[in-house]
Amino acid sequence: MSPAPKREESVMRTILAMLVVVGLAAGGVYYYLGHFRGDARTDFRTETIRRGDLLSTISASGTLEPEEVVDVGAQVVGRIKQLGLDPDDPKQKKTVDYGSTVHEGMVLAMIDDATYRAELRQVQAQLERSKADLLQLMAKLEQTKQEWKRAEVLRPKNAISDTDFDLAVANYKSAEANVAVGQSVIRQNEAALELAQANVNYTVIKSPVDGKIIDRRVNIGQTVVSSLNAPSLFLIAKDLRRMQIWASVNEADIGRIRVDMPVSFTVDAFPGKTFRGHVSQIRLNATMVQNVVTYTVVVAVDNSENRLLPYMTANLQFEVERRKDVLLASNMALRWKPKPEQIAADVASTASTKNRPKTDQESAKRPDDAGRLWVEDDGGVHPIDVVLGLTDGQKTEISGPNVKEGLEIVLGEQLKDTSNDTPTNPFVPQLRRSRSRPH
Repeated sequence: MSPAPKREESVMRTILAMLVVVGLAAGGVYYYLGHFRGDARTDFRTETIRRGDLLSTISASGTLEPEEVVDVGAQVVGRIKQLGLDPDDPKQKKTVDYGSTVHEGMVLAMIDDATYRAELRQVQAQLERSKADLLQLMAKLEQTKQEWKRAEVLRPKNAISDTDFDLAVANYKSAEANVAVGQSVIRQNEAALELAQANVNYTVIKSPVDGKIIDRRVNIGQTVVSSLNAPSLFLIAKDLRRMQIWASVNEADIGRIRVDMPVSFTVDAFPGKTFRGHVSQIRLNATMVQNVVTYTVVVAVDNSENRLLPYMTANLQFEVERRKDVLLASNMALRWKPKPEQIAADVASTASTKNRPKTDQESAKRPDDAGRLWVEDDGGVHPIDVVLGLTDGQKTEISGPNVKEGLEIVLGEQLKDTSNDTPTNPFVPQLRRSRSRPH
């Protein structure tokens, strides 16, 4: 074969190879554009505006406390000789203890009174002696009084010297003063007797109120030492059917708390159970911990069922305000803002202008109660301006001329599941996935 036909055949093969490469490249580009770019339309997550009730609350935590607690102490020094009997024990053998019900005037404990009774007898003897001394002084007073009278009779007759007359007068005045001293000693001894009797009475420790013992801090044989502060022996809750919660409220929220505000709360001991109460007091003595200022708010609680116990931790919700049958929108929808390319063409310029920072040409401010929702249509999303009302942190009351029940509003973009449609490159060999065999 001649060289010319061979060259022509080689050229034809080269041209065919180039055509095949170009075809494959065009097919790859078409596949890439079809599978990698996909549909440019954005899918949105939406919700429906509906009517409902809304409750705005303030959250806080606190501790359950008895409404009135009495700390029973000892006013004298001594050894605990005996504890009172528990009235709840039908056999009257059990002594008062934690949780015992007590009544006003009931004996809680007795201190050994031997020393105080001895002092009482000693003071009684001193009082009796002072009374006897007073009788002697009064007799002396009567004697000097008579001597003074005789001296007055004898003086005009010059039967007595002036010195003797002056001595009679002085003796009478002295006896009169001694009687006054004797009377004061009696009063002093009477006061000492009252004190000694009081100390004897203090050895019997009685309950000052009706209530329940929530803490017993003394045992039989223990020596009570009284000092400037009376030692605490029993802690009595006056009435556990009425309790209080001492709640710590942040200074940012205290302005919205008011007396008689309804409160709901829960305790860990009764999960799923909600208790009720109301604000009874707002205390002004604020506390600061790590630069955080809090105020104590007292919540009155009815504990007629006796389920709540002192010092439980309560999680409170102060009911600030309530709305019934209002239009509600999620706060997520109020926070969402679209991208410029997602806004409908007829409002894109207006929406983008409102979403930009304020410029010299745009100085008008939106009111604090103004909000914006976005509604989807074929050309993108367009805004709806609304008036914001009460919020509970998740939903907000909305109103406005363009707001109606059943309107679909945008919450955000819909996330696509790309686990099953991962795009592939046609020029890269694909590895087959091994199939798992059934066991």
